[in-house]
Parts: sequence; structure tokens; C-alpha cells
Amino acid sequence: MVTLINTLERPAGNDARPRHPEKAHRPDSPVLRKPDWIRVRAPGSPVWAETRDIVRENKLVTVCEEASCPNVGECWSKKHASFMILGDTCTRACAFCNVKTGIPGAVDPEEPERVANAVAKMGLNHVVVTSVDRDDLADGGAGHFAAVIRAIRDGSPDTTIEVLTPDFLRKDGALEIVAEARPDVFNHNLETVPSLYLTVRPGARYFHSIRLLQHAKELDPQIFTKSGMMVGLGESRNEVLQVMDDLRAADVDFLTIGQYLQPTRKHHPVEEFVTPEAFRSYETIAYAKGFHLVSASPLTRSSHHAGEDFARLKAARAARH
Repeated sequence: MVTLINTLERPAGNDARPRHPEKAHRPDSPVLRKPDWIRVRAPGSPVWAETRDIVRENKLVTVCEEASCPNVGECWSKKHASFMILGDTCTRACAFCNVKTGIPGAVDPEEPERVANAVAKMGLNHVVVTSVDRDDLADGGAGHFAAVIRAIRDGSPDTTIEVLTPDFLRKDGALEIVAEARPDVFNHNLETVPSLYLTVRPGARYFHSIRLLQHAKELDPQIFTKSGMMVGLGESRNEVLQVMDDLRAADVDFLTIGQYLQPTRKHHPVEEFVTPEAFRSYETIAYAKGFHLVSASPLTRSSHHAGEDFARLKAARAARH
């Protein structure tokens, strides 16, 4: 069975600030028993420890840990990690997310170089760089994304770069800053269907996110665009199919669909564990709708197998031209 493993070091004592103070008043929601098809390997291999040490030595944050990803044991054992820049504190308070919320600290100007050092030391062929939401910054952190991309290019010119960005809501020109740095993949996750945004992703706007993905492709037609969503939050099958249509209308290349897993009893409850058969059906339909690549399974996450998927994505595009 899946266990959400906490690998983060927490402050001790009465002064320890809760990760989600905005959720503290909420009643505990029921936690459904996980089905047998959701299984992961617990972390602890020597390579996992080596990856952890590289992350710690460079004083970096990873979404693998902060979001309690169930695949951390597998990915870190292959020396793969997804770096989360711009700090560990998010200005949003999404109902599904385990990343700490609150007032972020100052942007660290040395972080791009440290990320680049870690990428080189890990020998990554493909790297995923994501971030917390930084609504407090004039550009939403876009300039920092660009600086990280440039630093990785300088230190590891053969490494392909995938960015998973916030929505840059009300940050005019932010997307253009990121696009100008020429990442290989631009990813922005819709996360859920539009009817659930007010409860699951209240700080975001569904059609703004769709337009962001569409505009990224308009700015650079050669870039691969990607988006992901969770199921099991209370959406209907028809709503999932409508999201597919909206993404294809925005010319998005790659879709990921995974099972939502509740981080704590204060988070949005799991309404349903979607069966592997239903995931396979979603994958078949998504391919029929024209996506170049689809990853749909209970344990699919946006950056899981990102390097292998990038190679498949390039091959799929080449086969169509």
C-alpha cells in the first residue's frame, strides 16, 4: 500500500509553525483505505541516499519531498529529482497540496547556480524545475525561472530542461520571460476540472491556465507543452473528457493523469480511487483526441519518468511530420 513518507526535517518544540495554518480549523476528513493497486517502494537504497545528499549539500528544495510524492523512492533511486525553486513556502492554499503555505522569504540569487551544480553532479540528461506560487513577486518568479534555465544550460549544455510553472496570474509578461529562456518543455498543470476549482484550487482560474498553455505554444511553436490533472477529487468522467478537449484546443502535446492521494486529514478528501481500467480508458481516449503522449495511471505524477517521456515525446512528434 502507498504510504506518504515524510522525509523532511521539521522544527521541534512549541514554536514549530504548522505547514498549513489555513487548514487547521477544518474538521478532519475521512481517509479511505487504499486499494491493492496502489503500491510503491519505500525509499532507502544507497543511490537514494546519494541523491538526498546532493540535494542537501546544495541546499535545494525538491517537490518530491515537499509534495509527499509517492514515487520518491523509485525516482531518487535512479538519481532523478525535481527541483523546486523560489523557496519552500507557497502564497496559495490549494486544498490538495502538501507544500507549506504562508509568507515566503526573499528570493535567493545563488539558487540558479546551486541547481546547475546539482544537475551536473547527478549527471541528469533531463531535469524538471518547478516552483511554489510567488504571488508576492512582480513577475511571479519568471525571471528566476529564466536564470535557472540559463545556469543549467551553461553547466550542462546537453541536458534538456522541463519547467513546471505556476499560472502567473495577473503577471503580465511573465510567460514571455520564461519562454525567451527556451526550455524544452513548458508544463503547467490544470490539476482538476473547472467545477472543482473553487474548492480545490481557489486561487487559480481554469481558463487562464488553458490560455497560458496556448500562449506558450504561440510564443515558441517548437516547444513541447504539457499539463496534468488528478482524478478522484469528485469529478465526473465527462468533465475529464472536456478537459482533454480544452487542452487539445490549446495545442497541448502531453497529458498526465494520476490518482489524487490525500496528504493529511485536513486536506480535500479522496472521493474515489479510480481503477487501473478506467485510467487505461482515459489514456486510449486522450490518444484518440490527438495528444502526442499520454501517461495515465494511479501513480502517474507530472514529473515521473520525465526523461524517458521526453524521448518518447520527441519521437511521437517526429513520426507525425
